[in-house]
Amino acid sequence: MEINWKELGMEDKDIIGHYYGMEPVRNCEFTFANNYLWAPFYEIRYAVVEDLLVFLSDEGEMSVSCPMGQADRKKTVDVLLQYFKELGKPFKMHLVSPEQFKKLEGLYPGRFQVEYDRDAADYVYETERLVTLAGKKLHGKRNHINRFKENFPDWRYEEITGENVAECIEMAEEWKRQNGCAERGEKHNEFCVTVNALENREALGLRGGLIRAGGRVVAFSLGEPCGEDMFVVHIEKAFAEIQGAYPMINQQFAEHEAAGYKYINREEDTGAEGLRKAKLSYDPVFLMEKGMVTEKGMYQV
Repeated sequence: MEINWKELGMEDKDIIGHYYGMEPVRNCEFTFANNYLWAPFYEIRYAVVEDLLVFLSDEGEMSVSCPMGQADRKKTVDVLLQYFKELGKPFKMHLVSPEQFKKLEGLYPGRFQVEYDRDAADYVYETERLVTLAGKKLHGKRNHINRFKENFPDWRYEEITGENVAECIEMAEEWKRQNGCAERGEKHNEFCVTVNALENREALGLRGGLIRAGGRVVAFSLGEPCGEDMFVVHIEKAFAEIQGAYPMINQQFAEHEAAGYKYINREEDTGAEGLRKAKLSYDPVFLMEKGMVTEKGMYQV
């Protein structure tokens, strides 16, 4: 059996968007911008299998995404199962949400198991709380923002445009130097994704905003709608030595770009202790679980 997997290009935006529109998924990974920007680093390709969208990842052990669209899901999964079998590889389905696993279980009772990965869980917040920072738990964030405003009375928020994007790229390069990003590794990949996102933000449908203080860009962020009631923040950069810069771009970006969406998805923490502490400090309303689906022992190749 042959499936014609294709590398992602900008020309694939409409077809991938077509399937996302049929079945909106809240996982931060399932937007075209995220797929396009990270595909080179995770060896991601895609195919339409029996009229459902499927992604293939060859990073580490081969796995596929849960098929998306409105066609017969069982028919597509049967094709994928046979594909793995003919390759002599164990069937794996990555980034599967509890809702998706429930649908799989309904089609194949008792056949699959799922192992959720805490490091991959998305942090989801109520947009209104990230804007107002109301409540005792977020008191510290308000203090940091007030201190920032005291230190930089000339601060302002700007939408990222063709006129100021070069300054954001310059800031990203300085962030790279400060963080000691090597030529290889996650931090370097993150820098490459950030620059590509800035340069291609309009084609990718990303919204961007920056904080200017003391005459220079000290923070910026990029994101987009994800699902029907959620906005996902893909990229957020600020100079850590400037007190309040991170809380400031977080609050201002939510206010200006995510208005009208009930929730904001600020992606996972990848298991990084400092990042986990920071994301928890904003008091998420829930964590969006994602896991790896495999076949139970009796069904395995």
